[in-house]
Amino acid sequence: MSDEQPPAAPPEAADAGHPDWAHSFGGVADAYERGRPTYPADAVRWMLGEQPVTVLELGAGTGKLTRVIAELGHDVHATDPDAAMLEILEREVPGVPTARAGAEEIPLGDDSVDAVIAGQAFHWFDLDRALPEIARVLRPGGRLCLVWNSRNEKIPWVRRLGAIIGAQDQRSQPAEAMIYSELFGFVEEREFTHWQMIDRRTVQDLVLSRSNVAVLDEQARADKMAEVLAFYDEFGRGMDGMQLPYVTRCFRADVLDRAVVVADDGGTTEPGAEPGDRPTDGPDDDMLLIDFH
Repeated sequence: MSDEQPPAAPPEAADAGHPDWAHSFGGVADAYERGRPTYPADAVRWMLGEQPVTVLELGAGTGKLTRVIAELGHDVHATDPDAAMLEILEREVPGVPTARAGAEEIPLGDDSVDAVIAGQAFHWFDLDRALPEIARVLRPGGRLCLVWNSRNEKIPWVRRLGAIIGAQDQRSQPAEAMIYSELFGFVEEREFTHWQMIDRRTVQDLVLSRSNVAVLDEQARADKMAEVLAFYDEFGRGMDGMQLPYVTRCFRADVLDRAVVVADDGGTTEPGAEPGDRPTDGPDDDMLLIDFH
């Protein structure tokens, strides 16, 4: 894999052009949990490393990625702005601290976590606000990781399914904002492949969980489901189901050290701070895990 050019964005990344769609998932949270694929453990290992670290997951949804991170032994704290999605996460991944929050106002203190990760979510963020927040909560040398699952539409029947689900304009560089940000270093990327078993029910859930379908009116959704079932009855294997191939695209980059200046009292402050401002020698211990439960 080249470390220079990011791959084309998966279809899900195209939803970024429709901000209202970002709030559509709560009404289809159960379908999202049943129909969306997991993430391969090897991909998570590549992003986070082999040794356990403290991880903040943004846009965690129902916990598809959360459970893989936790199973690999990491200390994961999950956030999502949607209460219905978090309710399922808390049920499916018990014991993981959660908070209802977006990426633009992270309820953590400075230098709190070793890694921040977002699965299928980065394109929803207000990046002008989110990227400085992510850099703020990362410890020196900490890492930002992004991951997307996309169907492998090089396969003709998968491409036909994608056309039924709904073709949308795709961004050519899903991690572009991280690549050009002055807050992060060189962006590495890698792809992994895996398969999801789907049957007549879960293929409907997969489609219902898509934001562009979730916002349709009742009749339009029913028409879409009829089209999906006709496709499945032609290509599927009945109750035995079928394997849907995915490509998992991963990106990782280390946060750059924040520039500091020496204050009159020997402490350090951020550039532009006035003399007497609070030093920033280390994290504020009582601000590390605010609002998590």
